[in-house]
Amino acid sequence: MAETETPQLLHLVIGGELRHLDQPVFRDLSKVEFVGAFPNYAEARKAWKARAQATVDNAHMRYFILHAHRLIDPRGHA
Repeated sequence: MAETETPQLLHLVIGGELRHLDQPVFRDLSKVEFVGAFPNYAEARKAWKARAQATVDNAHMRYFILHAHRLIDPRGHA
């Protein structure tokens, strides 16, 4: 990796309708939306915010940012 290249920290944004407001359990897993994969938290947050604001009228809709880079390498090596 070049010195000027920023390390990629993969983040995924997903969302869908929850069964209950107090638990992150999706009502129907076949309808979970994959918003996208992003190279860093800032980009993922932009996408998360856009989707969350677009579905604000449905109280059961929730979107999540998954820190996939932590799942790929739980030791924290980039």
